[in-house]
Amino acid sequence: MKQLRIRIVGGSLAGLFAGNMLQQAGHDVRIYERSRDGLACRGAGLVGQSDLLHILRLIGCEHVARVGVVAKERIYLNQDGNIAQAVNMPQTQISWDVLFETVASRIAPETYFLDRDVVDVLDGENGAELVFGDGTRETADLVIGADGLGSVVRGAVNPKDNQNRYSGYVAWRGLIPEASLPTAAALLLDRFAFYVRPGVHALGYLVPGSKGEMDIGSRRYNWVWYRKVLPSELAGTFTNLDHRTYAFSLPRGGLSNERLQALHTDAAQMLPPQFALAVEAEPSPSIQGIFAYEAPRMIGRSIVLIGDAAFVARPHTAMGVSKAAGDVMALSNYLAFETDLRTALRQFEAERISVGREIVAYGRQLGASAI
Repeated sequence: MKQLRIRIVGGSLAGLFAGNMLQQAGHDVRIYERSRDGLACRGAGLVGQSDLLHILRLIGCEHVARVGVVAKERIYLNQDGNIAQAVNMPQTQISWDVLFETVASRIAPETYFLDRDVVDVLDGENGAELVFGDGTRETADLVIGADGLGSVVRGAVNPKDNQNRYSGYVAWRGLIPEASLPTAAALLLDRFAFYVRPGVHALGYLVPGSKGEMDIGSRRYNWVWYRKVLPSELAGTFTNLDHRTYAFSLPRGGLSNERLQALHTDAAQMLPPQFALAVEAEPSPSIQGIFAYEAPRMIGRSIVLIGDAAFVARPHTAMGVSKAAGDVMALSNYLAFETDLRTALRQFEAERISVGREIVAYGRQLGASAI
């Protein structure tokens, strides 16, 4: 296909993957990210599934897959902290931070823009138009919606069905230096640990340090505790110290001392002692709402949705980044081999919409058994 003027809304991994692939193919690409401060240091670890490893090879970043920590086995704890079951299932957790920074470094710096808030996208017969929060506008041959859970672009493709659906529970998350984990919780190290009972699901694992450190003592421990929250209580759960309410999560640093102490008390009463100690060692936990979304359509005339803008699966699948990578590789292939943009988009949607639906269904199944 001839060179296209492509604009990507969303500068996290999905947007970066698309930017890399399409800039390599010779297209005129710009990426617009709404965040003012950037997205580095926002992740923990992720599993290196096949589509992720494939796209890293294609963009020359396959060395990132070696920056990870191996969990030698999976263990399932009783509430008293004893091991109820151990499973020989080694797994490597790749560093999200290093992955993001490495993939971002391959983007032409003058084509990645922070603090550019796209508030609307208009899909026309001969291209699309971006509308920014400051009132400026820009046209493109193709707009890629890579703007995740809070996608603005999906509304242009699916005006009647573009809202996320709350799944009934949230994930409390902590990410602490390995050295901050008390000695009494050492059982958790070098293992993928779980505690599961009706209504309670906690897990944890080691990830590399923020700069990819893998030496013992320099790594970080990532814990997740899924907890049910009524829909009527969700707004309060996502309200911070300054009384600001977020739509989908509560960022780190938003908890009052009272709420933090209540979390510690609940952890001591409900979790195995090792997990309770890990929770107490995190001074600024975050809260992630668990939502789902399935796009009825992934394409418009000059718009395409990828990653979580199209399909939001529950995090139990550990497939979010891999799903985005698969979307990008398919889109890049069809744009390369078709001469007509709309034909390429139709073929892309035919391949990827069923994949998205299957992953969301799988996440729903795992979530039903998890909490």
